[in-house]
Amino acid sequence: MKMYLMTPGPTPVAPETNLAMAQPIIHHRSPLFMEILGEVRADLKYLFETEQEVLIFAATGTGAMEGSVANTLSPGDTALVVDGGKFGERWTELCNVYGIKPERLVVPWGKAVDPKDVAKMLDANPAIKAVFVQANETSTGVSHPVKELAEVTKSRPGTILVVDAISALGGYAIPMDKWGIDVLVAGSQKAMMLPPGLAFAALSPKAWGFVKDSKCPKYYFNFSKALKSAEKNQTPYTSPVSLILGLKEVLGKIKKVGLDKIYAHNERLSKACKAAMKAMGLELYSKDNPSTVLTAVLAPAGVDGQKVVAELRKKGIWIAGGQAEAKGKIFRIAHMGFIDTVDLLGTIGGLEEVLTTLGYKVTPGAGLKAAQEVLAKEAAV
Repeated sequence: MKMYLMTPGPTPVAPETNLAMAQPIIHHRSPLFMEILGEVRADLKYLFETEQEVLIFAATGTGAMEGSVANTLSPGDTALVVDGGKFGERWTELCNVYGIKPERLVVPWGKAVDPKDVAKMLDANPAIKAVFVQANETSTGVSHPVKELAEVTKSRPGTILVVDAISALGGYAIPMDKWGIDVLVAGSQKAMMLPPGLAFAALSPKAWGFVKDSKCPKYYFNFSKALKSAEKNQTPYTSPVSLILGLKEVLGKIKKVGLDKIYAHNERLSKACKAAMKAMGLELYSKDNPSTVLTAVLAPAGVDGQKVVAELRKKGIWIAGGQAEAKGKIFRIAHMGFIDTVDLLGTIGGLEEVLTTLGYKVTPGAGLKAAQEVLAKEAAV
């Protein structure tokens, strides 16, 4: 059975990327690998839209999240955490591990944070040194207003903005330098079209100033040590050679296609997917700032969202269910990276069949027709 991977991480990997990773292993301290890493460093700056160094770690994105806490703050410091989903909760957990006092701004699941609320909390407590937020809350399908949040923190020299862009980077525009983001972290397994295993972090000059004052313990995720190695086209410890070769292939493709075209492709699929859900009588979980890289959908009354996921898997279609408080209530469909229109239309068709099997009345072809109308209207890129 052919498998359609439509989860918001991991996402499909292109054949040419798999072939790149299947090349014979070379030594991570060899001149050849240092040359490859030099190309990767330059191309990562293009993707992050920054002039700053992008640090690479052999880890999942959570490793970069942890590193951003441990390297910019000290025990006893206070941080504002935007908690609007499963991954927003992770910032609080990481702060607690390092003795950072998290001030939680709780946002209802499915909603985006209001930058005015962040500004009010910062005004009320000038001791807050960092604002931690997700660009794209993968668990709810919400995109937070990062550009506006950066406007809030820019004018506060004692506060940095730390953004988890794990499911956003490469999926839609999040220009680090232009917007004034202080720390941007990402992972390889979502819009970057690679297997899990690479984590990235880029820091503004303002954030590097915070690094100098940080007193948290750190070893593997030591940003200063990683920066010194990167400037010599190396990593502090053994590099994940095969993943770096895959990264080189992916970044080359991204530069060739261009960020604008990639973002337009994802937005086109997003519009088609959301139109299909509406035509099938389904509601979006995230009506407030819905993501363009995934669609979170409320399971219809009387239907368990986890059963939708399970039944689709029997057809070879892998989507994601809800997490924590949203488990059983929603299901999530990705449209980013190497996912194309055929993948999406197949998923919509399979969803129509599954919902009918589970007792929800769907007009056959309603979702597909709506999606195809959007795709016909929105020019392919």
